[in-house]
Amino acid sequence: MYFKKNFNKSFNILLLRILIIFVFILVSFFIIIPLLPLFLKSFSDNKNNFIGLENFINYIQNPSLTQSFINSLKVAITTTFFSVLIGFIYAYALTRTRLPLKKFFNTFSLFSLYIPPLAVAIGLIYIFGKQGLITQGFFGTIPGFDINLYGFNGIIIGEIFYCFPQALIILVSALNLSDQRLYEAAESLKASPLRKFLTITLPNIKYGLMNSFFICFILSFTDFGVPKVVGGNFNVLATDIYKQVVGQQNFAMGATISIYLLVPSILAFLIDKNFQKNEASLISGKSIPFKPRKNLIVDSIMFIFCSLILILVIGVFSSIVLASLIKIWPYDISLSLQNFRFSNVAGNGYEPYFNTVFMSIYTAIFGTIFVFFTAYLVEKFKPLKKIRMLIYFFSTLPIAIPGLVLGLSYILFFNKPSFSVPFLDFQIFNPFSLLYGTMGILVLANIIHFFTVCFISATTTLKQIDKEFEEVSESLKVPFYKTFLRITIPLSLPTILEIGSYYFVNSMITVSAIIFLYPAKIPVSSVSIVNMDDAGDTASAAAMSTLIVLTSLFVRLIYEFTSRNVSKKSSVWINPLET
Repeated sequence: MYFKKNFNKSFNILLLRILIIFVFILVSFFIIIPLLPLFLKSFSDNKNNFIGLENFINYIQNPSLTQSFINSLKVAITTTFFSVLIGFIYAYALTRTRLPLKKFFNTFSLFSLYIPPLAVAIGLIYIFGKQGLITQGFFGTIPGFDINLYGFNGIIIGEIFYCFPQALIILVSALNLSDQRLYEAAESLKASPLRKFLTITLPNIKYGLMNSFFICFILSFTDFGVPKVVGGNFNVLATDIYKQVVGQQNFAMGATISIYLLVPSILAFLIDKNFQKNEASLISGKSIPFKPRKNLIVDSIMFIFCSLILILVIGVFSSIVLASLIKIWPYDISLSLQNFRFSNVAGNGYEPYFNTVFMSIYTAIFGTIFVFFTAYLVEKFKPLKKIRMLIYFFSTLPIAIPGLVLGLSYILFFNKPSFSVPFLDFQIFNPFSLLYGTMGILVLANIIHFFTVCFISATTTLKQIDKEFEEVSESLKVPFYKTFLRITIPLSLPTILEIGSYYFVNSMITVSAIIFLYPAKIPVSSVSIVNMDDAGDTASAAAMSTLIVLTSLFVRLIYEFTSRNVSKKSSVWINPLET
């Protein structure tokens, strides 16, 4: 018996070590190693001859390409400032005021998360474009107003629309973590509202502000969809990569521009990680949640502000839907479903839509399994600490890798059946090359592209589950996989459903990570929107965008309904003494 118990324990530890090493290999092969061919390509010409820094020098000496880098920084800095500012005011209204219809404003503020950036740009065209509602004064009924959409102005508006909800989510969470006692103490000391804001509110949310700045900067600096549609002659790095790879088949320069796009993103990521090292817990067990007081003037101002933001959000979506239903904008505004007949346009019928749905389902299933199991191995066990720390770091890195860079690196890595070893005369077989040209590589690209957010969500949930479950199971000689299946998964079901929903929705709307990877035989809807827009089929692009948004919202409603019931059941097990 003693021998059997020790054997089982040794077997469990050995199996754990093997699984951790296996996950480390997978994470390395899917996140880190594909970047190596990209770096090597940037030092080569199109014939794979090593040319050193020549590509980088040519880039710097080319005024138009250098201007694209400056333009990308301008867009990112401007978008980040306004997105975080608007997000902060909106979050403050939701958490620190008695805003009327608070649930309504909270729900619809996140509506743009389900709209592809390409669709956002198309919606802006129908509102602010040359024939837009505002530009033409609602078909000539009132004086029109032209904001010069195509170029810097259009990109900024589209990127703010895209980044605002991301900042809002972070800042709402940060503002909710406030201790009422601090404000009561400040009041007893006769502190003014401004002083309380500067000495209590801002210091308490500084990490949330930093995170929101980082997220918005990366998203706007690397986004491809909005600049592609409304950028006009205002070039940015993302569109330059697309032109070099797709337009000129110049993979070497595409790789070089990718490095210029990647480096600022990685630097922002490292700065954010270093900043978070000093993050300390601001809420103790004795903290009292903040309860806003009624203030008619402040509440009214916030109501007007939030209403204006929602009018724009709902207006953009409404314009997309209307554009998809109108025959010929703006000459024949009668309603029709002809724009949903994709057989005669560049979208290849309904095939891209159904391919995207299946791709999103596969991404949600396999991505959730991979992410959660990776987080479980990292968070819940002691063996191979250094390797687990590397897995954690690698898992947080994809958020700093632009989608176009990831897609291009996957092309250079997965399309080679073998790699030659430098200075040695033999080849290494690439087992993952079988994925190239299949639906599998699209699914994999989406899994990695959105890996970080899901991984952090999973680790956060696993940290909240008491480690005594694993310790008791270990003392009773219960294999860890039984504990995982019988305890960890049931307790984590709400988060698992959230991860699956996140993967599905983002796979439906993404374009940057897969625009270089999709095979001609497997068209997807987001790329079809690009093709339709290039071919002038803007109304059909709006119709495809409408289908994507409605599908994403439908899946989200299913998630909300399911998670509500699951959360009630899991909460009983997480805190059984409190029920």
